[in-house]
Amino acid sequence: TVDKFAQLPWNGRTAMLFGRVDGYCERHGFRSPELEDSDSHPANKKYGLPPARTLPAGPLRPPDLIIQDELHLISGPLGTLVGLYETAVEQLATWEVDGVTVRPKVIASTATVRQADMQVHSLFLRRVAIFPPNGLEASDNFFARQRMPTPEQPGRRYLGFCAPGIRQKTALIQTYLAFLAAAQLLYNRYSASVDPWMTLVGYFSSLRELGGMRRAVDDTVSTRLTQMGVRGLATRRLYPQDVQELTSRQSAADIPDILERLEAVFLPRENRTPGNYPIDVLLATNMISVGVDVGRLGLMVVANQPKNTAEYIQATSRVGRQFPGLVCTVYNWTRPRDLSHYERFVHYHATFYQHVEALSVTPFSPRAIDRGLTAVLAALFRLLDLRFNSNRGAEQIEADAAYVETLVDAILQRAGAIGGNATAELVRQALAARLDQWKATVPKQGAHLGYREEADGVTRGLLTAPGLTGWGRFDCLNSLRDVEPTVNLLLDDQGMDRPDAHEWVFETAPEVEEAEDELQRPETSG
Repeated sequence: TVDKFAQLPWNGRTAMLFGRVDGYCERHGFRSPELEDSDSHPANKKYGLPPARTLPAGPLRPPDLIIQDELHLISGPLGTLVGLYETAVEQLATWEVDGVTVRPKVIASTATVRQADMQVHSLFLRRVAIFPPNGLEASDNFFARQRMPTPEQPGRRYLGFCAPGIRQKTALIQTYLAFLAAAQLLYNRYSASVDPWMTLVGYFSSLRELGGMRRAVDDTVSTRLTQMGVRGLATRRLYPQDVQELTSRQSAADIPDILERLEAVFLPRENRTPGNYPIDVLLATNMISVGVDVGRLGLMVVANQPKNTAEYIQATSRVGRQFPGLVCTVYNWTRPRDLSHYERFVHYHATFYQHVEALSVTPFSPRAIDRGLTAVLAALFRLLDLRFNSNRGAEQIEADAAYVETLVDAILQRAGAIGGNATAELVRQALAARLDQWKATVPKQGAHLGYREEADGVTRGLLTAPGLTGWGRFDCLNSLRDVEPTVNLLLDDQGMDRPDAHEWVFETAPEVEEAEDELQRPETSG
């Protein structure tokens, strides 16, 4: 993923992805200076391996083709940093053929977006060519064909629900109860044909709202479902293991199991096998918007109007793929934006592709330069020429002034092409300051300078990981999603009568989690 771009300055072995190799081991393949491997290997009779040695090799041809999936997600802070790191990626993937500079081709797939030409220009410094081009009919664009819903080709129906004067949590609880009990009633009558609506997907824009609803489902919804028979519907039992989340709070190992369970159809409990337990309620954030292709899902309840239309379209399109889909949006009457969407519900949903917001990508903005320019400079210096690839190559910054000048020119040329002359001048000053500090950091004697600190006691690190003490010039991210460190805040308002009472104290404390947990209880008011 693009998150791993952040490893370019930290890990010298990433040069091999771009064909920067200096040898070929007959047993292990191509290698680079940073790769730990012996120059020769004796025969291994246990595994039947002959003796092997390392032969000179390289460089190899860099990648010719870059396929970018889910381009619409590369926007905002993530897209800004990706566009900045692309400066290094493209330079590493560029090569010369008969004196002609050849850049890699880029193919991107994207959902509904606006101003994609500006996004692509900022990310890849390319012009957009849409494939396939617009045809003769607006209802057929090669990838999708517009059809009227029929029993053989079902569609998706949107339903808006607003309850003025009622708490949002109460409205969501009542909605969940109605859909879960009604689905059970239909299942009792028509059996397996009602399977698509037996799993209720709850969509939330924030983890705080999802956490509160998770507790409500485990407590209030589960209890009241057993009494829905008196209201003309069917009773239903929710077991804790049948209520799951698809959020960042889940570990990477648990997510495939959840997706596999989403494929499981509903059977009577006596007929279920240990590996075939379906999910009754799935609570999800925007993680469900990408890569969740479960055809049997047919029911979704959206809590509040999502922050942007593209997110709304992506999330709700997870249901109604193979069977008729029903999407119910429960609006919060205390939010003017939600009320506006509810009042214009029919027109908005008939034309919501026109309301998709333009994407924002600003790779050479001042704050992006603070966060990522050092990483781009270090990645180019380290990976473009294998002389400086090993960890201690950082102390050779003054070994080849012409090489450094070439790197600076490449960065300035891209900054000027994307942001203009003023931006290029800002980048030039930032690069000069970083190079001066880099050269001043090189130890004179006795010690060594590496890209990262080593445990030998004599090699200090040039690059530092982000911390809680402010951002330094040589702080480099470990992931493009960790732009800012997460901090728990506790406001110490004791002693407010003192003259310096306006100076609040911020400190991490475990009590914060207890306070958040108290606020998320379903029955808490105020």
